[in-house]
Amino acid sequence: MLVTTTEMFKKSMEEKFAIGAFNINNMEIIQGIVDAAKEAKSPVILEASSSAIKFARINYLTKMVEAAVEENPEIPIALHLDHGPDFETCKMCVDAGFTSVMFDGSKYDFEENVQKTKEVVEYAHSKGVVVEAELGKLAGIEDDVKVESNDAIYTDPEQAREFVERTGCDSLAIAIGTSHGAYKFKGEAKLRFDILAKVKELIPNTPIVLHGASTVVPELLAMCNKYGADIPGAKGVPDEILREASTSGVSKINVDTDLRLAMTGGIRKVFIEEPSAFDPRKYLGEGRNLVKETVYHKMTNVFGSANKI
Repeated sequence: MLVTTTEMFKKSMEEKFAIGAFNINNMEIIQGIVDAAKEAKSPVILEASSSAIKFARINYLTKMVEAAVEENPEIPIALHLDHGPDFETCKMCVDAGFTSVMFDGSKYDFEENVQKTKEVVEYAHSKGVVVEAELGKLAGIEDDVKVESNDAIYTDPEQAREFVERTGCDSLAIAIGTSHGAYKFKGEAKLRFDILAKVKELIPNTPIVLHGASTVVPELLAMCNKYGADIPGAKGVPDEILREASTSGVSKINVDTDLRLAMTGGIRKVFIEEPSAFDPRKYLGEGRNLVKETVYHKMTNVFGSANKI
């Protein structure tokens, strides 16, 4: 069923697990994610960035998600806007049937972020839709989000409390050391769990979100490179760190890069091993299978969301 994130986040905070938010771009990715959720008996968040909406078109995305809901009525599924850049985009998604939207005002100063987030919250809440906001800046590149490493800013816990109180947002994305894209760390991967703990202490009833948290699965990366890709030195957040985040108060963890690697690796594998292949069902099907395997692993072994329906 298509739901807001309210109940799934409440359960995640009570039982200390995270829910995966997986970026969608096409039918095969949606099917792979939802098939994994069905097998794992896990709630799931399907999210689309503004770039994905421009690519796939909002009506196509919403109708494909509706089909997934009809096919799997027992699975709690939220449809979420990822990194909404402005009020107009958030409003468009609310009006199109999204059950959750994110307004990313992290590029603004604190006061402007508060005011713009509050505007989105007031409209979304009037339509029964929940709002995720962001405080702090993550480095890296993902779709339309581009932040230089020297501009990244950790979230201030005291500001986080004030921000939530003043905006009324339903969940908050914080910056504790993750980054967007496939190149997250040059050295050892570390997250500021001390910041997370302080934020949870000050706003214990607010679900916390972690962006830029793809593992950049080594096996998927190796597969892509084996079959002709050139992605050297990519490094993500190790599963064990994400597992710690899941049990330490993070309710939602975003995954994008791993799904792109899975889809790309599957397609490349078919093209290299079967040069005569030209049927999209063949190569997109292989990508879909790898997406399902990747998501299932996250739900069962990393986020702890399996069997939580």
